[in-house]
Amino acid sequence: MSRSGYTLPVFACAAAVAALHWLHDRQSLILASIDLIEPAQIAEIPIEQVAGLSENTALAITRSDPGDNLDLTKDTPIWALVEWREQGDDPVIIKGGEGIGRQLDDKPAIYAYAQRLLQENLQRMLAPEEKITVTIILPEGRSLAVRTSNSAFGVVEGLSLLGTTGISQPLSTPDQLAVFRAELQNKASRFESLVFCIGENGLDLARKLGINPEQLVKTANWLGPMLVEADVLGVKEILLFGYHGKLMKLAGGIFHTHHYLADGRREILAAHCAIAGLKSPDVQAVFNSATAEAALTYLKSLDAATSSNWVNKVYSAIAETIDLRAQEYIQSHSESGTKVTVCGSILFDRDRKIIVKSKTAGLLMGKLC
Repeated sequence: MSRSGYTLPVFACAAAVAALHWLHDRQSLILASIDLIEPAQIAEIPIEQVAGLSENTALAITRSDPGDNLDLTKDTPIWALVEWREQGDDPVIIKGGEGIGRQLDDKPAIYAYAQRLLQENLQRMLAPEEKITVTIILPEGRSLAVRTSNSAFGVVEGLSLLGTTGISQPLSTPDQLAVFRAELQNKASRFESLVFCIGENGLDLARKLGINPEQLVKTANWLGPMLVEADVLGVKEILLFGYHGKLMKLAGGIFHTHHYLADGRREILAAHCAIAGLKSPDVQAVFNSATAEAALTYLKSLDAATSSNWVNKVYSAIAETIDLRAQEYIQSHSESGTKVTVCGSILFDRDRKIIVKSKTAGLLMGKLC
């Protein structure tokens, strides 16, 4: 059985709580008690070190423990610098220091759950007139970020405090598939239409588009088994909602999308470009692009320079192929005859902007939003 740990926002919050505790009591915490909010439980997080830097400033350090999740942040230090202040209306101001990534609008990559976790846990410790500024620092964040896909989502110079829960689960183990299937079974008993999201970016964007969160199901890389499970459970419609660099793998018949098992993105993109009629030098440029995002950028620049419509042509074809291959995959594993779960797909880019909706996805969105 895999051991669950906690997500990065939890450790950032624990360090901040420990630093604020020192400012109040001039004592170091060994364990910081954190209300995870999601789920509704308390986590006891070990604190490695606390130091008072001045009468008004304290620094606390803890280390990430994601359990058995294959997470590159395992054991990385998380610092929180907490300072008293007198100005401003907000009791808690949260800033991103060194190692916290920056979004395209230059805001720190500290997302909704992390913000809520910090705000709620810290405000409980403050007297009505007290105000603090909290700066989260990941000393190794900048170097670790080059080994992630953060830049594909417009986050540079560090890591994100991203997620919707305090519990970290190993996303590529059979134990995690069992967790996802349990969630799917629960939601399939209540809804005939569901939305499959590979990761947190898809979940976040789907919510912002107005899709009922209760109809969202996280799949991680287990799209094939989850599609088959949905069909067995009698789900009538599935909207596949994901980053184009992941979801396009389905168009090539790859239904476990972890890059350690299979990739094929540039082959899939180049093949659809060639079928759409793109000239050979441009097909080669797409094929030789370092990432799917770079290939998309090339097609966009081609459209801008020639008043063409290659992005729409190519990605519309990819989306329709994803729908078809998903249907075929379900059919090949189905024991229910010819009637299987209907699939539609939506692909978005690094800026979380939708590139394309398949025809079926357009119909499903009308029901979901």
